[in-house]
Amino acid sequence: MAKSPAEKPVAGTRDAGRSLSMTRSFAAPREAVFAAWTDPAAIARWIGPRSIKAEVKAMTAKPGGSYRIAMHGANGSIMNVSGTYREVVPPERLVFTWAWEDDAGKPGYETLVTLTFRADGAATEMTLLHERFEDKATRDHHGVGWTGSFDKLEEVLAGKKGRR
Repeated sequence: MAKSPAEKPVAGTRDAGRSLSMTRSFAAPREAVFAAWTDPAAIARWIGPRSIKAEVKAMTAKPGGSYRIAMHGANGSIMNVSGTYREVVPPERLVFTWAWEDDAGKPGYETLVTLTFRADGAATEMTLLHERFEDKATRDHHGVGWTGSFDKLEEVLAGKKGRR
């Protein structure tokens, strides 16, 4: 599948390098791409880079609802991310906060993720805007993570990646 030239992470201009914008095209209807973000079993199959196995601890994909995902590293480490859904407009738009938790389970610095899903024939163009990073290094680290996640999402949507 051809990938959009805008797939590589780029700094946004609104936050002087503290935002990340990525666009990716998937050979799947936008309802399926949207559902991959809001169905706990689906998101567990693809979120995180290749070395990560995700476990959804909680997910209520509605405005005011929340999620919590444990990211299990190959080395045995576990990092938890959590947030609150601000907008859920199937299959067009999804907005939620994103915060890594400390060892006590307390959310740290909070960023904001906005996803838009645009039908493009039988395919879907998905744009991610991840904003409010503390610094450019953190933004760049997330860019690598999202790229790995989207590679796995492409496989899941194509039926090439089985359940974990």
